[in-house]
Amino acid sequence: MGIMLDLRQAVIHKVHGQDNQGLRSMIEGSVDGPEAALPGLGVMFEMMWKQLDRTKQDELIGIVSQQLKTAELKPLL
Repeated sequence: MGIMLDLRQAVIHKVHGQDNQGLRSMIEGSVDGPEAALPGLGVMFEMMWKQLDRTKQDELIGIVSQQLKTAELKPLL
């Protein structure tokens, strides 16, 4: 049987101990970067989401909703 990798824990281990600039670099390097970086951003988003109160979650949903309305849809290949 193979080794099971817990993606959440792998991401947390990778960024644990990073200062704010290190976290910023990781996020900015992942945004518009290779798709392999997207799960890491998802884990970071999940961690943040869990700590936000309902008002902040609603605010964030509003931002995402606005971005989706203006997003350019490209054909799926």
